[in-house]
Amino acid sequence: MLVVTNELAGRTEADAVEAVLTVLRDAGDVETAACGDAGDVDRILDARRGRRLVVVGGDGSLHTMVGALLRRGEAGTCEVALIPLGTGNDFARGVGIPVDDVAAAARLAATGTARPTDLIVADGAGVVVNAVHVGAGAEAALKARPLKRWLKIAAFPIGAVLAGFTARGWRLRVTVDGAVVARGRRRVLMAGLSNAPTIAGGTGALGPAADPTDGLADVTVSFAVGPLARVGYALALRKGRHPGRDDVTHLRGRDIRIEGEPFHVNADGELTGPFRSRHWTVAQGAWLLVR
Repeated sequence: MLVVTNELAGRTEADAVEAVLTVLRDAGDVETAACGDAGDVDRILDARRGRRLVVVGGDGSLHTMVGALLRRGEAGTCEVALIPLGTGNDFARGVGIPVDDVAAAARLAATGTARPTDLIVADGAGVVVNAVHVGAGAEAALKARPLKRWLKIAAFPIGAVLAGFTARGWRLRVTVDGAVVARGRRRVLMAGLSNAPTIAGGTGALGPAADPTDGLADVTVSFAVGPLARVGYALALRKGRHPGRDDVTHLRGRDIRIEGEPFHVNADGELTGPFRSRHWTVAQGAWLLVR
């Protein structure tokens, strides 16, 4: 196994990594590679030589590695395991990888079976392993970003509150498999695609029934822009009950386009933008996840 760690990890994370390595070494030969930034990724993958890749980190780390594997044409043949040591760990939570027991996650990484797993692919560049959303959710992540270092998972709800005071909604046109679900006349509070159930460290179930093996993304479009409506939507989102609201459209599809007023994009916790148009497609079984 080739184990990829975060070169910038603090002492607590380093202790957890050592516990992971102890378990993995009992299962076979292990080499470690530290990743400091995106420039290290190709160097690390060049050294893989057919071995199972064990990513130690969160959704963002997995997002970076899987995106690089897809770009290199190796996503369909490289077995990827995840040890969830990120802030939110939503993808691991959604696919059944232990998020509170690093030793159990390490045992699964060493002995689990690699299974074809869907990937949401953006036009031009970029992939989505767990979820991508625009609007208030992305603005909340933008507000939470400077707080994550100190507050960890608690930064997510604080960011959501800060974004809630300023979000007026966006005039967006949203199409799913060619069908128009938002025409840009009504303001959209949030639009998102889910490959697995939760976002924001499990504080929101954006795609409560999302399955990363069915070839479809769960798509949510919320029109809940009024003050009381925003509160109601936020409460429903926590429990995954928002698909039943009258001001929410929830459906499934393979080809999704969002365009309109400038918006930021939150893809697996990685923020980009602003954009006026983005297009995503679901690549069924595009990579191999050990689980």
